[in-house]
Parts: sequence; C-alpha cells; structure tokens
Amino acid sequence: MTIRSIILGLLGVAFVCSYTYFNDHIMRQTFFVGNNMPISVYGLLVVFLVFIYPLLRRVSRRLVLSRREIAIILAMTLAACAIPGSNLLRLFTQTLILPHRYAQTEPGWQKQKVMDLTPPGMLVDVSGDEERVLNGFVRGLSIANESISPAEVPWRAWARPIAFWMPILLSLWLAMIALAVVVHRQWAHHEHLPYPIVTFTESLLPEEDGRPSGIFANKLFWLGALFPFLIHTYNYAVLWFPDVLLGKIPVGVDFSSLVELFPTFKKGGGENLLSGFWQIYFSVVAIAYFLPKDVSLSLGVGPFLWTLVAGVLTSYGIASTGWQGNWPFGILREGTFVMGAYFAMLLVILYTGRHYYLAALARAVGRRRGDDVAPETVWGTRVFLAAMALFTVYAAVVARLDWPLALLLGLGLVGVYLVMGRMIAETGLFFIVTYGTPATILWALLGARALGPQMLLIMFMMCLVLFYDSREALMPFIVNALKLTEDRRARVGRAASVMALAVLVGLAVGIPVTLYFQYNRGMDIAAWQNQQPKVPYNEVIGILQRLESQGQLEVAGTVTGLRRFLDASPHKLALTTFAVGAGLVLLFSALRLRFNGWPFHPVMFLVWTTYSGNCFAQSFIVGWMIKSAVMKYGGATIYQKVKPVMFGVIAGEMLGGMIPMLVSLLYYMTTGDQPKPFLIMPG
Repeated sequence: MTIRSIILGLLGVAFVCSYTYFNDHIMRQTFFVGNNMPISVYGLLVVFLVFIYPLLRRVSRRLVLSRREIAIILAMTLAACAIPGSNLLRLFTQTLILPHRYAQTEPGWQKQKVMDLTPPGMLVDVSGDEERVLNGFVRGLSIANESISPAEVPWRAWARPIAFWMPILLSLWLAMIALAVVVHRQWAHHEHLPYPIVTFTESLLPEEDGRPSGIFANKLFWLGALFPFLIHTYNYAVLWFPDVLLGKIPVGVDFSSLVELFPTFKKGGGENLLSGFWQIYFSVVAIAYFLPKDVSLSLGVGPFLWTLVAGVLTSYGIASTGWQGNWPFGILREGTFVMGAYFAMLLVILYTGRHYYLAALARAVGRRRGDDVAPETVWGTRVFLAAMALFTVYAAVVARLDWPLALLLGLGLVGVYLVMGRMIAETGLFFIVTYGTPATILWALLGARALGPQMLLIMFMMCLVLFYDSREALMPFIVNALKLTEDRRARVGRAASVMALAVLVGLAVGIPVTLYFQYNRGMDIAAWQNQQPKVPYNEVIGILQRLESQGQLEVAGTVTGLRRFLDASPHKLALTTFAVGAGLVLLFSALRLRFNGWPFHPVMFLVWTTYSGNCFAQSFIVGWMIKSAVMKYGGATIYQKVKPVMFGVIAGEMLGGMIPMLVSLLYYMTTGDQPKPFLIMPG
C-alpha cells in the first residue's frame, strides 16, 4: 500500500462523489453507479488497463501502477460508490427538507399535526428564510443560464440536520466495514466462496512483473467483448440517427403473449414479468457461467416460481394488498416474506461460521480460545461492537428512538446488509433490491399501539435515509474489495482503514456538491426520488387514523422500554408470512447440505419477489443453459477454455456502457443541451 495509491484512490472517490449527481440527474444517463458493479468504475478500469496502462509502461516504468496499487485504488473508489447515488444522496437532501413543502401541499398533514412528531434537528429549519432555503432548493437559485456561486447556497441552514444524521450514518457504516472484516476470513478462506466479480476483476489486472494481463492477448476474450460492445454501441447510434440506421437490435425476447395460456400465472403478475423484464444483460449471463448451476438456476427460475405462487395465493384470497400500509414501509405480503428469508439466511451464515465468530467475540473481550483468529478479525469485532453501541445510544438520546427499538433496528439493518454481502460473494448478484424493512418487521411484531406514531415515524425516517434503495449498498462493495485487496497481498485491516477514509472523504465531497447542484438548478418535484420524503409521514397519518378509529390513539406509545413487548399486538398474517419465508430458506439450506444433487439454492427466496430478481431472471437462465451445455458436451476442459469469452463479455458490456457516458458528456459540454438518455442497466 503506497502513498500514491491512496492519493489516487481519494481522487477517484472525489470524482465519483462529485460527478454522479451531474450524470444521473442533469444529463440523465445510465446511473453512474446504479449497482454493486458500476459501469462507470469498471468501464474506466477496462479503458485504463487496455489503452492507458501500456502507454505508461512504455513511457516510464516508474509511472506504472502495480497490481496491489490498482486494487487499493479500486477498493477505495468502490467504497465511495455507496454515497452519491441510490444508497444515500439520491434521497438524503430531499428527505431533510421536502417534508416542509409537503406540509403545505398535502391534505391531512396540518390536521394530524404529523410534523410535530419529528425530532428536533432531524429536518432543515426553513423558518429563518423559507424563500431561499426551501423554495430555492425546489426551484433553484440560478437566473437564466447563469450558475450561482457556492456562497449563495444556504449552508448554515443545513449544518444542524447534517450534524444530526452524520453520527447515525457513520456509526452504522463503520459497523458494516468492521463486520465485513470479521466475516472475511470465514468466507474467503474457510468456506471458499467464489467471489465472481473479484474473479473477473483479477483477470484484468497486470501481471506481477508489470506486464499487462495475459487475458488481453487472448483472441477469445476480444471475441466475447466485441459482441455486447458492438450491440450497445449500435443501439446507441440508432438513438441519435434513427432515420439512417435500420433500427435497434433487440436484446431479449418478450414472452408476454404466452401468459394467456396460464391463468394462475397471469393472476400472480405474469404479464408484467414477461413483458417488463425481458431484456438480457450480457454481464449477468457471463457471471452465471462462473456460478454453481444450482445458484444460477435458482436465480433464474425464482421469479417465475414466485409469480405462480402469487397467482395461487391470489386465487385463495391472499392478495399482496389490503394488509396494513403501503410500500415500502407497510405490512405487506412480499415485504414480510423477503424479510423472513433474509432473517433465516442470516441464521445460516451465523451457524455456518459459529465457531470462528464465537472465537472472535471471545478474543475481542479478552478471553482465549483455541481457534486461529486473525488479529484484524479481533479488532473488527471490537470496532463493530463499539459502533453498534454508538448507533444505539445516539439514536436513543438524540433521535429519541426508544433504546430497545434503536438496538433492534440497528441490528436489523446490519443483518440485512450482511446477507447482501454474502449474496454478492457467493452468487455475484450485483443488483440487489429488497422488499420490506426492519422497521416493517418491528411494526408487524409489536403493533402500532405498542410502538406509537412517533416511534414509527422515526424508524421510517431512519430507513428512508439508511435503507431505502439498496442497489448500491456499502456492505457488498466492502466484501468484494477486501477479497480483491487481500488477493493482491494487502493487509485486510489496512485495506478496511483506507476504505473507511474513502467513505469520510466521499461524504465531505458528495454532500456539498449535491447541495450545490440542487440549489443551482432546482429539481423536478414530480420525480420519483423527490416524492419519497412524504412517504413516512403519509404512512404515519394512516396509522394515526387507524388508531383513532379503534379508540387506541390516546394510549398508543405510552409504554416504553422493554414493556413495549408486553403490550405487543402482533400482525399474525405478517408473522406467518415471515415464518414461511424463513422456513423455506432453512429447509432448502438443509436439503442442499444433505443432498449433493439438490438443484436449488436458498438464495432464490431472497430475490424471487423483488425488482432486481425480475430484471436478471432471464439472463441467469441463459447463463445456466450455456454452462450446462458446455459441461455436458465439452466437459471441464472446454469449460475452462470458454472462460476468457465470458470475461470478455463482461468487459465488453462495461465498455458499451462507457461510450454513451463519454459521448453524452462531450455533447453537453459542447452544446449545453441535455443528451439523449441511454440505459444499459436497470433504472
């Protein structure tokens, strides 16, 4: 680990955290991050290693970065990718200020006095200069095409809410980085998880002696890369020149016409699955090729099986709506099922590595055990415990969340993110979106009367900031980065430390840059992300009305501490669904361990009801079919020979996504007009 690698890594962090908002919301291109395998980062990596690295090597060997340095730079940049997009800043600033606007425009907010439930400091105080602070945020402060100066942003109004949220955010993220260190040795060395994305990344890195990777001299690699690259590049050209070219090349098959043959499948949403999620993603097909066949098959057929199950449930009157509340915080069928599956997978993870984790915990508190526990694992355990304690105390004292709820909510958030990290290490699924939240399960377990409207609002607001759109979650980035850096002989503890530094720098850059863009240009108030800050309040208004109609409003939330559990009124249907999701994961985990030929992996139940599972289902099926055919007719020898093709397919799609980003930037800089949007990955 060198000084220049850390400096270059911090420059990558600053670039990602400052450019993402411009790309996503001003030029409106494919999300600059978008998932846990961002086209921006991996596309630039391919461009650097193919075109720039050989030139640097010819100019001077001193300019050449080693494999370890590139791994450190990449790890730091990936850690920061959790900041500027969906995982945080896509909603963060709006969440802190737009409730004031909706309090003026949404019917029922003033009548229910729902804003009074907000803890002091959680939102921006707009009372001093509402026109500049609130309306300037919505409409923008610039006049005509003249950009504002940074000094015109009302920074002082934002100081208190940012100070309110930073300890919550940093303690949770520090806990996740530390926990990733704790589980790393168990997953990478004891269980030998495949880490498919790391395998692809390492295939591109230079050799130990500084020569470019041998994969770039392999003709099969370039054959695989040209296929998706040319398709995406041609389709992008069609977008600009529709009258000259022949039309877009379809990248999938729409099977929606077949849904009429299966009425039960149609009742479960089959038409939407087949018509809205028919696109094939080449990189997903390639990743499926590297996975065990039970994993790729499960990820492929899972959404189709769920649609059939949902159709059966609907036929018997168990619909997805009509429970309590609305997506994403409401007590609904899909959310409680998925959260149950995540809970069971967490139990499986803990059980599988129980000896190592217990030994790490014992060492962390000063007790000796016979297990061989790495020093970084011991310190990771200590940092995790300290960070979770800080999260709990701060949430209880400053955010005014009752301490048992703060502890359970924090553990729930970390638990779900840990399972996501496991998923990317074991399956390479780089686009993960969950249904339901830990707050939802606490609501289903205790009931609105025991929790009270204010506790529910605080938990919903914390989930809105910390756990709303998980496609760019921090934990999977850290899990992959630790494996990549350790394989390049970097110390795990030091790598985790520089990634924590990257997160701090990313926040310091990303928040002010995002605020500047928003105050400069304003925003489309009807856009999806700008509508979400009212969701927690609307949910609580529904709860208030329900409690009032039941005559329980006066006593709701009056019990505190552990006594809330004695006053609980669980939602039986939701907990039953939670138990079914958990039971299926536990059952399939046991069957997979018991029978070598068992065809399904329990990861199916974590994604089969989700948007991300629907998006990638057909791609995983295609990848499973290709691998099955290669193994059946070619055997292990041909399977190994086809690997460079699949590495090339991933690299080609990354390059195919980079070209539109670069062209769009040049077009915008030249003309000042918004370029045509072109999406490679799901939006």
